[in-house]
Amino acid sequence: MKFIVSSSALLKQLQSINGVVANNPVVPILENFLFEIHDGTLTITASDLETSMITELTVEAKENGRIAAPARILLETLKNLPDQPVTFTLDEETYTIELSSANGRYKLSGENATDFPKVPVVKSQNSIEIPSNVLARAINKTIFAVSTDELRPAMTGIFVQLSASNITFVATDGHRLLRYRRNDVAPGDTASIIIPRKAFTLLKSTLPSEPTSVRVEFNNSNAFFSFENIRLVCRLIDERYPDYENVIPAKNPNKLSIDRYDLLSSVRRISIYSNKTTHQVRLKLAGSELQISAEDLDFSNEANERLSCQYEGEDMEIGFNAKFLLEMLNNIDSDEVNLELSTPNRAGLLMPTNNDDNENILMLVMPVMLNNYV
Repeated sequence: MKFIVSSSALLKQLQSINGVVANNPVVPILENFLFEIHDGTLTITASDLETSMITELTVEAKENGRIAAPARILLETLKNLPDQPVTFTLDEETYTIELSSANGRYKLSGENATDFPKVPVVKSQNSIEIPSNVLARAINKTIFAVSTDELRPAMTGIFVQLSASNITFVATDGHRLLRYRRNDVAPGDTASIIIPRKAFTLLKSTLPSEPTSVRVEFNNSNAFFSFENIRLVCRLIDERYPDYENVIPAKNPNKLSIDRYDLLSSVRRISIYSNKTTHQVRLKLAGSELQISAEDLDFSNEANERLSCQYEGEDMEIGFNAKFLLEMLNNIDSDEVNLELSTPNRAGLLMPTNNDDNENILMLVMPVMLNNYV
């Protein structure tokens, strides 16, 4: 069986799904791409058992067939070939793959396609359409707060909550929580699922820069995303997500409004002098002034700065992990931010001063116990 395809077109499709292929898969067959040719269409599948990605492109072929092709060596070969037509000759009995190009011939050892795991078929009435730019923004705003603690599997994914009037994405690692809500996507139905971090990371890297529609379908065990010629199927995290609404403090009488860039720059400088274990920076609020300080007693390093701000509430001091503050401030687009606080031992809420009409961003960060230094 033979087919002819552009080397650059094939490379582009392989690179778009190569992120699924694990370095040390549990089953050796997963080190391969599954090639399936049917009526002049080449369908390529990559899988790690939990997540599968499928792409398609048109090729010149007179026969149908399927074979598993080694991912790493095939990608490296195509990367180093100039753009040109390449001919693949597949032997389904010996599982041999031969590439012929203007430069020469290359022989690869493939595997039996029947050993490749089947991709789950999502049969469900639950489906929504999300603009690709909206989905990409939701992923960018939440994924950095997803937990890597395998002992708390629910937190290793992004919680997606559908309601009649909006869609909400939530991520938390126990120290901070991100809630991103879109009011311009109205699923109509009420449902909730937990999408694994890897699936959203793969989507983030493959979603097109030009806005397009992404179809999302899901059932009790899997979710299915499709756009352009890409499909992604992932197994859902079958756990109960923490009741995040109860974690968000309702009453926060102490309200700070400040220029985002000024705060970001100051925390970045002060954090250099913070303890390398706690990364603690101290915020002291009084009147229209914010004092930011840090100290590392082990090396006798300390620093403090004063910033002008708008503050309503009682004078207070609170400590935060500088790394968390910096990540959150970097993920806000607004020129000004609001920080709402209640007491030094309760979570603070960080949000843009001006939310877009279609989106609502809320960031929660837990305090770090204050060091007793003056």
